[in-house]
Amino acid sequence: MVARAYTVAFEGVEAKPVEVQCAVTPGLPAFSLVGLPDKAVSEARDRVRTALSSMAIALPSKRITINLSPADMPKEGSHFDLPIALALLAALEIIPKDAAEGTMALGELSLDGSLIAVLGALPAAMAAAEEGRMLLCPKASGPEAAWVGSVQVIGAANLADVVRHYTGQAPIVASEPGEVTAPLAGRDLRDVKGQERAKRALEIAAAGRHHLMMVGSPGSGKSMLAARLPGILPPLTPTEALETSMIHSLAGLLSEGGISRTRPFREPHHTASMAAIVGGGRRASPGEISLAHNGVLFMDEFPEFPRGVLETLRQPIESGEVMVARANAHVKYPCRFMLVAAANPCKCGHLSDPARACSRAPVCGEDYMGRISGPLMDRFDLRVEVPPVAFRDLDLPASGDASAAVAARVDTAREVQASRFADHPDMRLNADAEGQVLEEIASPDAEGRTLINRVAERFGLSARGYHRVLRVARTIADLDGSQSVQHPHVAEAVSFRLAGMKEL
Repeated sequence: MVARAYTVAFEGVEAKPVEVQCAVTPGLPAFSLVGLPDKAVSEARDRVRTALSSMAIALPSKRITINLSPADMPKEGSHFDLPIALALLAALEIIPKDAAEGTMALGELSLDGSLIAVLGALPAAMAAAEEGRMLLCPKASGPEAAWVGSVQVIGAANLADVVRHYTGQAPIVASEPGEVTAPLAGRDLRDVKGQERAKRALEIAAAGRHHLMMVGSPGSGKSMLAARLPGILPPLTPTEALETSMIHSLAGLLSEGGISRTRPFREPHHTASMAAIVGGGRRASPGEISLAHNGVLFMDEFPEFPRGVLETLRQPIESGEVMVARANAHVKYPCRFMLVAAANPCKCGHLSDPARACSRAPVCGEDYMGRISGPLMDRFDLRVEVPPVAFRDLDLPASGDASAAVAARVDTAREVQASRFADHPDMRLNADAEGQVLEEIASPDAEGRTLINRVAERFGLSARGYHRVLRVARTIADLDGSQSVQHPHVAEAVSFRLAGMKEL
C-alpha cells in the first residue's frame, strides 16, 4: 500500500506540484529516496528519521522507499522534509492517509522535530489553491502563505503538532495573513535645489514607467534625485503586490510574512556580477532586475558596470521577462522594471568645466560614455543632463513642487492608463504599448507628426527610438490631462530624447 503527500518544486516563480509516494515493504531495513533529489533532499531521510525518533516513533525493520514524482524533474531544497515525513506517517498509519493526500506541504525539519521556515511559501500556496488542497507549512511561514485567500493554510510549530492536528487531538487554527508593511517616510523632491528639468524628467518617467538616463558632473544631484523617486510612485496594486511578493518570497526578502505595497527600489553596486543582476547561480535564483519587478532599478556609475553585464539588460528591457538558462535549469522570471541610470560625463567627471577637466578632454568623455553601447542607449526613453548647482543657489529656499504634489499627478496619470489598457492584460502603462494600440493612443496631431518626422530624418532615429518618443509624448499628454497627443507634448518628448547628442 502506497501513502501519498504533495509538495512543490520551484521553477522560477512557478511552483510545480510533486507527489511524494511512500511504500513500506518487507525486506532488509533501508530508507531510500528516489526521484532526482539533490544533496539537501537526500539528507532529508536522516532529518526525518531523527525527528520521528525524538517523538518516540521508531521506524519498522522494513524497506522504506520514498519516490518524488515526476521522477525526471530535479528536486532541490530542504522544504521536502515535511512532505516526506507526512507521507511516512501516513504509511505507518499514524495519521489518516486521506488527510495526507489532501495536503500540500513544505517545511524543513529540525532534529528535535521543530519546523523551520523555508523560502517560497507564497508560490506554494498559489499552487495548493490551484490543486484544491490545503497547505501545511512551518508556523513562521504561515502568515506569508495566508495572503492567498483561496487556500486554507495550517502553520505548525513542530511535527508533533502536525500529528495531533491530523488525529483530531489538537486541531491547529488556520494562519492569518501577515501585516502589510508600512511604507517608510520618503525623501522629498523639494530637498533638491534647482534641477527643475531633471525633476520634470523624473515625473514623466514615474508616470509612464519610462527608462531614464541622467548624466552630470559629480555632486550635481543625480543620486539625490533617484533616491526621491520612490516618494512619487503610487503604491503597488493588489495584483502587482502579489507578483512582486512571489519573487521576494523565493529570495527570502519577506519579513515575518508581511507584504509591502511599496514599489521595490533596487540599487546594485557597479561591481555586481552578471548572475547578481539578471539571475542565476546554482539554483537559478532571481537577480536584481526581477527583484525590481514593478519598481525601480537604479544603476549608479552606469558606465562602470562590466560591459557584459550592461548588454544583458537589452533583452529584459524589451520583453519584460528574463530566461535564466543554465545546464541544469531553464527558469523564467518577470522583470518589468523602470531603469534609472546615472553617469558622470567622463572618467574625471569635469568634462564641461575647462578649468577642471583633464588633459584628454573631450576624448575622455567619448571613451567613457562609449562603454555604453548604442543599442542599450537607444532603449532609454528620457535622457537629461544634470548640471552642477552653483554655491549661491544652495542657500536659496526650497523650490518646486513637493513629492506629495508630484505623486498626485503621477497617480492620476496612471489611473488614466489603467482605464486605457483595461482590455489589454499584457499592457499596463504607456511604456508597454506597441503595435496597433500604440498607433491608436499616441498618434499626434498634424504639427506634432511633422515635428517628429523631421527629427527622425535629421537625427536618424531608429524605429525603436521613434516609438519611444511617441510613448513619452502620450505620458506627457496624460500628465497634462489631454485626450490627444499635441505638438507641445511631442516637442518635450523629443527634447528629452535628443539630450546629450552630438548634433545638439
